[in-house]
This record gives sequence, C-alpha cells and structure tokens, in this order.
Amino acid sequence: MLTVATGSLRAAPPSPSDLPTFSADVDLVTVSAVVRDPRGRPVTDLKRTDFTVFDRGRLRYIQEFRADVAPAGVAVLVDTSGSMELAGKIGRARTAAADLMTDLAQPGDEAAIYAFDTELREVQPFAAPHAIGAIFDGFRPYGATSLYDAIAETARRVAARPDPHRAVIVFTDGLDNASRLTAAEVSGLASAIDVPVYVVAVVSPLDRGAMRGQKGADINGLYATAADALSDLARWTGGYLAVVSSPEESQAAMARIAGELHHQYLLAFEPSEPPGWHPLVVQTANSRLIVHARGGYMAGPARPAR
Repeated sequence: MLTVATGSLRAAPPSPSDLPTFSADVDLVTVSAVVRDPRGRPVTDLKRTDFTVFDRGRLRYIQEFRADVAPAGVAVLVDTSGSMELAGKIGRARTAAADLMTDLAQPGDEAAIYAFDTELREVQPFAAPHAIGAIFDGFRPYGATSLYDAIAETARRVAARPDPHRAVIVFTDGLDNASRLTAAEVSGLASAIDVPVYVVAVVSPLDRGAMRGQKGADINGLYATAADALSDLARWTGGYLAVVSSPEESQAAMARIAGELHHQYLLAFEPSEPPGWHPLVVQTANSRLIVHARGGYMAGPARPAR
C-alpha cells in the first residue's frame, strides 16, 4: 500500500462499481479536450458548434466553452523505485523531466515535483518550472513500486488546484508490484475529476518494442502487459502513453505534451441522471480529427474512496 510522506480494459471504461470516488456534487461537468489532425498536429481554431458531447449515448448541450491559450499547472511524478536503476532508466527519466521543464515556458506555468517508490513524496511544491529543473539530479532509485497508488494520490492533489489546464505527468518504466489500486480504478478516479494523466515510459531501446505493443518482440512480457494497462489508464483520463528511449524521442514527446496542455479546449455541461458512472464521448464535426478527453464522470452523491 502506498503511504504519503510530507515534503486493462482496452475496449471498455473502468467498471463503475470499482471506481474509488471522493468528489462532491457539482453544478457543471467540465471536460478538458485536446484535438489533433491526422498528422498529429494540434487543432486550435475550433468553436463550440464544432463539438458534440454524448453522455450515456445522449447528446448534451455545451453550456460553457473556452478555447484560449492558458498557463498549465502540472504535477510531475517520477518513479524512483529500484527497477528504475536498471539499463539507465532513471537517467532517461531525468532527461525527459528536464525537457518538460524547458517546454513549460508560458507565463504563469507552474509545476510541482513528486517522487515515489512505495511512498509518495512531495519534493517541490508548485513553482515556476525554470527554477526547479536541477531537482531531478538528486533522485536515487530504491525499493518496490506503488505506481498506480501514486498516480491516484497525485491526481487528487492536482484536482484541488484552480488551474484550468492541469495534468499529472508520470515518468516510469511502467512496472508496478505494490499498489493497492488497479490501473482501471485509477483511470476511473482521474477521469471522474477531469485530471488528464500522461504516462511517459522511459525504457531501454531493447524494451521499447514491447511498450509500444509490437508483436513478436523478444522482450519480457511484463513490459507488454504494463503498456496495455498504462495506455488504457492514460487514454480514459484524456492523456496518453508516450514511450521514450532516446534524447530525440524525449524532446519530441515533451514538446507535444506541453503544447497540448497550453491549447486545451474546456467544455462544460449539466450532469444528468441517474447517479453513478456516466461514459462520455466527445467528438468534432470533422470525423478525421482525433479528440483526447476523459472517458466519463460520476454523477450523484460521492461514495467514500476505497
């Protein structure tokens, strides 16, 4: 079980009965959405009338809409468990996290740094990213891994912030051997509170094929299983899984994530009955565009977290 220290289902959403929820009733459901064209380029000129939102298959009226460029509030979560010491993975994580701090250069951008093994530690409270990049040099891998629990607790903390553009960005090798929660439970929790989770899998060149789902790769099957779970977790929150094994891949992935966070669309609509889990589908009038948005929300009185 993860303790807090001061300082896969590929075709379906998480089971509603398994969602660990904690949020209260809200007047409007907010959805952060990122839109890309078929070549992966961000689309930033859409209007309210370009979007449709389906709640349990029923069309919902979008009451509020924003498409402005805004600062990002990002929690950077770095895996410092023992498995990160192997094959230079902690070094790749340091490089990728430092790249992200460079790309978060909009006025008002803030980042907080968390590290975890079986404990979640706040290393740096929210501050300007350019002032905190050197912190990553002090990370030393040790211990078991409570990856899913750490993501859940970090998402809770980010949800309490007022930032309209916010996210959890996780740097890990993807292996979890000590969490209480499952990947499906964490994806349900994060999507219910509209906190996108981006998972950056930092792996050796030999393991990147399995993390990207390539068939027939002569790789430890643990990585392929981890990739499936983490891809689903991220996708249902509105984020995605990025696999990096070289400086060039790191730079490209971090630039893309930072760009998405600055150019999110914000949509809001009234929650509907009945209480419980409501799957969401967000689309645009142009079916060729790709929308990243959370996969659902919890309507009605909150239940205690499990």
